[in-house]
Amino acid sequence: MPRPGSDLGADDTGCTILHVDMDAFYASVELRERPELKGTPVVIGAPGARGVVLSATYEARRFGVHSAMPMTRARRLCPQAVIIPPSREKYAEVSRGVMEIFHTFTPEVEPIASDEAFLDVGGARKRLGPPAAIAAMIREQVVREHGITCSVGVANSKFVAKLASQHCKPDGLLVVPADRVVDFLHPLPVGALWGVGERTEQSLVRLGIRTVGDLAGVPVATLQRQLGQAAGAHLAALAWGRDERPVTPHAPDKSIGAEETFATDVGDPVKIRRELLRLSERVAARLREGGHVGRTVSVKLRRADFSTISRSRTLREPTDVAQTLYATACDLYTAAGLGRDRLRLVGVRVENLSPAGEATRQLGLGERETGWREAEQAMDRAARRFGRDVVLPASLVRPPFDGMAP
Repeated sequence: MPRPGSDLGADDTGCTILHVDMDAFYASVELRERPELKGTPVVIGAPGARGVVLSATYEARRFGVHSAMPMTRARRLCPQAVIIPPSREKYAEVSRGVMEIFHTFTPEVEPIASDEAFLDVGGARKRLGPPAAIAAMIREQVVREHGITCSVGVANSKFVAKLASQHCKPDGLLVVPADRVVDFLHPLPVGALWGVGERTEQSLVRLGIRTVGDLAGVPVATLQRQLGQAAGAHLAALAWGRDERPVTPHAPDKSIGAEETFATDVGDPVKIRRELLRLSERVAARLREGGHVGRTVSVKLRRADFSTISRSRTLREPTDVAQTLYATACDLYTAAGLGRDRLRLVGVRVENLSPAGEATRQLGLGERETGWREAEQAMDRAARRFGRDVVLPASLVRPPFDGMAP
């Protein structure tokens, strides 16, 4: 059903596109284990001075707290908020489970983040019923299996479905009938359109364009003169709800990486290499989980003054082995010639991805029977059963107070 107060109606004829978005995802996952905090301001993020907000409950958002905000500012805005350090493995596990639920309804699933996806349920109508009924079933199953809520927009295009899910948050379901799209869009602020950032919105407001309806009344040629050919045509189409992009399932990963900001700037090469090892382990695990191998390894090294150095190397053979990534990352770090320069951030990334399988078997030919790949695969199995940090290389078992970010 649409949210109370909506006058759009519930006619979902032709509205086969769903946008499903978890509500305050990271915070909701944490509150499953801390039900006493429900209804209170909670912020998820590293508690240190350099931490950023990953998620916040809606109670915290009322004070102006939002994701990507520096934690110091979040504390000033909402000093009574409870701060919970992030548990990324936990969120990844719930995300996988939620995506699996989506795939039980339709194979046409396009994840766009760990906590949201587009679904095309056109092929599921005969089996499961109309789109709004499918959306309700998805919401019920997510709550039943994972104890968190989601909001679902139902429309005839991806753009409108995403706006609808935002409009009915939290814990809502909103259908935008095909013949009511313009009624839904035109009262919205022009900043609601995809492609309208803060600067573009300010430019449009200076021209007297404050709502989507205002924009829809401007000739396309005028918009193109003001915003450029492509952007002008794009926004003119969206203002009338025209978005022809299909749901695209299984979009291939172009790269897989991880990075970490130190709690305090670090100049000790031993500590920096240890962090490169931890990041290499994380990236390799994600490669294996996704069935990928990669040939190009890059490192990102950010100094204390925020200047950033990137170095990359293409390997002779693709790999998903953390030790290979680590050795390459260390070589790149050494070649950067930073000496004991203090760093605030390091990152490891693998590009040039291809499917694992035949390539992985070829890589194993020169190895001893039980090598790094077999050891890391055993670590994967232990992680799936007991948690990611149950088995670690000895050098990653940290002494307390070693200056690293949590």
